[in-house]
Amino acid sequence: MKTYYALAARLSTLAATLVVALLIAAPLRADKPDRNIVFFITDDESPTLGCYGDKVAVTPAIDAIAAEGTRFVNAFATTASCSASRSVVLTGLHNHMNGQYGHTHHYHKFSSYPDVVQLALPRLLAQAGYRTARCGKYHVAPEAVFHFEETIPGNSRSDVEMAENCRAFLTKEDDRPFFLYFALSDPHRGGQDDQTSKLELKPNLFGNLPKRRSYPEVEEVFYDPAKVPVPSFLPDTPETREELAQYYQSCSRIDQGLARLVSILKEAGVYDKTLIVFTADHGMAFAGGKTTVYEPGLRVPFVVRDPYATNRGAVSDALISHVDITPSLLDFAGALDREKNAPKQPINANQFWKERGEQLEENRSGGNKFNVYHGKSWIPLLSNPGGDHHKYVIASHTFHEIQMYYPMRVYRDKQYKIIWNIAHKLDYPFASDLWAASSWQAQWKKGPDAPYGGKTVREYVERPEFEFYDIERDPHETKNLAKDPAYASTLEEYKAKLKAEQKRLHDPWVMKWDYQ
Repeated sequence: MKTYYALAARLSTLAATLVVALLIAAPLRADKPDRNIVFFITDDESPTLGCYGDKVAVTPAIDAIAAEGTRFVNAFATTASCSASRSVVLTGLHNHMNGQYGHTHHYHKFSSYPDVVQLALPRLLAQAGYRTARCGKYHVAPEAVFHFEETIPGNSRSDVEMAENCRAFLTKEDDRPFFLYFALSDPHRGGQDDQTSKLELKPNLFGNLPKRRSYPEVEEVFYDPAKVPVPSFLPDTPETREELAQYYQSCSRIDQGLARLVSILKEAGVYDKTLIVFTADHGMAFAGGKTTVYEPGLRVPFVVRDPYATNRGAVSDALISHVDITPSLLDFAGALDREKNAPKQPINANQFWKERGEQLEENRSGGNKFNVYHGKSWIPLLSNPGGDHHKYVIASHTFHEIQMYYPMRVYRDKQYKIIWNIAHKLDYPFASDLWAASSWQAQWKKGPDAPYGGKTVREYVERPEFEFYDIERDPHETKNLAKDPAYASTLEEYKAKLKAEQKRLHDPWVMKWDYQ
């Protein structure tokens, strides 16, 4: 009998040990199965939306999401370049550390370090028990780092059709919550120029179909160039107005894609179980916006609807950044260790690559340790929109296209903004589509003294080493205070702040303070 009880005790202990082992080995599951995520990201869109006070924008779907959620009015990309920005969105790390300094496609060939897999959003959400899918523009590398379980096909200009393609994924019977990364190409420039224009310099179509044709199931919204608002950083010219009208049309098509996604979620009965985040990779594709670190390049729309938050129609003026996205979504999923600001169950990069038999002899990290996020979760702000978040934000542009080397670093708080143009001895380089833009070419042809927004053409191309703005009093960055003796000590203070942040964030370009 004693032998029987001893054996039973041993078996009980063994069973308990096996259970513990299995729990440790099992993937970290989402703590609540009804915490779905739809992350909706557009391409080159500023906050030109009705919910942001734009009086001409026809954007009822995003306006409705804002009315039910939280609208952030101080949301910033870290860089106004597509691939580099998306690498930040999906890692929570500035691109100067994750290694994706510029575009990943064609001959540009930038990519993130392989060991970034330790903090990569899609990998971690899958490990947390989510089924993951992407639809539309991807534009990051390597794929093994930014891997989604499913790739949903779709023309990323045909926004409603693309949303409809996601129906099967969103409505699939599955006990796991879902993460959908929905990435449009609108309102990026493209689709050639509008040959029906009477102007000599034709406006780009911004992805719109020529001759006022429509994409499937889209009721295209056409804008009168005479009625579109012209941002202060652009010249008020016929060429600019015609391009803005095309841009606004593309933005309204985006809104209809969002409306279809919302409709699918509601029909499936999961709308009130799904976090919806709407943003853009960076600001609009006009010279002075995209590829710059001026406000029109970095400031983005950012609207979040948390079905479990009690606040509705809230507005937050907290400073948030794209480095906050990955830790925030992990936080919503129950997979973030807030105290460590890291995944609860990080991926072991050495083990990951060894099991795959890849990258074993490569430079996998650039000497960096990818163990904590640069950003932090804004989930608490959804319940307390009046709360603070960051005291300042950082931007770090280096490349757009590979020919466009022009490193810039930014430190911005709610009062001042410093821009360090590290390669200021070079003329400012243009993205190929921005150089060809009729809004730019019309002024370029007039000569270097022609006005371009609050600058001249020459001032836009030839930049000083430092730009310093009282962003609170001068939100349009019209007066550079860097040479003003009254601000000399303040400028030095902000130089020191920027340099300290570069050191903290392991920015290789920090050495440029000591030599050129």
